[in-house]
Amino acid sequence: MFREMRRKKQQLDINKSIEILEKCKTGILAVLGDNGYPYTIPLNYVYSNNKIYLHSAKEGHKIDALNNYDKVSFCVIEKDDVVPDELTTYFRSVIVFGKAKILKNENDILSAAKILGLKYIDNIEFIEKEIKRFQNALCCIEIEIENITGKEAIELVKK
Repeated sequence: MFREMRRKKQQLDINKSIEILEKCKTGILAVLGDNGYPYTIPLNYVYSNNKIYLHSAKEGHKIDALNNYDKVSFCVIEKDDVVPDELTTYFRSVIVFGKAKILKNENDILSAAKILGLKYIDNIEFIEKEIKRFQNALCCIEIEIENITGKEAIELVKK
């Protein structure tokens, strides 16, 4: 269903790919936007139990796109070092494909918001207070992952 990587020597194993998803803080969500144009958005996220969770306003381009089409991709870049002397970039990244849904159940929203908050701030009391403060405006998105592929520059593979 999903394409195999052309440069297989550069493919990261699944455990390294998951490690990158767990470690990094920002990813880029790609959705099918208005008039069939791709729309990408940089977002904070959390990876948990083979799912990715995001938070959002309750309306806007991203929400409209997800209501129209649930298939998405999500890209996380761990390494992006330009090496001018070699005219190349030493990179390491992960791309996820999956189906996104806007969470509707209040308990699911609160759970997603809590695990997302704990990734960035190790203070449960503060997180719960902020969730309660913004609860009426809070929207959370869950991506059910169907495929994960990680890749790194050939120069990193050789090291």
